[in-house]
Amino acid sequence: MLVPLLIGCSFEERQSGGIEDTEVTPEMGPRKEIIQPEGVARLPVFSSAVRSGDLIFLSGAIGAQPGVNPPQLVEGGVIPETHQTMENIITVLDAAGATLLDLIKCTVFLADISDYAAVNEVYVQYFPSDPPARSAVAGSGLALGARVEIECIAAVPEV
Repeated sequence: MLVPLLIGCSFEERQSGGIEDTEVTPEMGPRKEIIQPEGVARLPVFSSAVRSGDLIFLSGAIGAQPGVNPPQLVEGGVIPETHQTMENIITVLDAAGATLLDLIKCTVFLADISDYAAVNEVYVQYFPSDPPARSAVAGSGLALGARVEIECIAAVPEV
């Protein structure tokens, strides 16, 4: 299998074929599988999750109420939002044939760093031991005005 080396290549080199693309053979199967849980609206700008080999990449989840379209956040602040965010992650993992135990990395995005402790209170309820690797960053402008968003990567052997 050939893998492109993009580091140090210019955009023009990549566009003009100055580097070789990955060789894909029929035995390799598709490079990716889209995971879309039943009842979760598919948005045109991203998939709920994508599986590639043994890895499942979950898009950032927020505390949106399930089955509500257009999406709306649960009420009550960062604690209910974090609970719903985790439940939404579980829904996507379930659709992918995975569980919270399969998560290897999570990234938590906070609208306000002062919510860090409250989010952790909820987070540890879902990972009482051996949690995945995690980063947490604060910024502004999360979707729908959410206070928390969590993006995850799971590892599950293909069957």
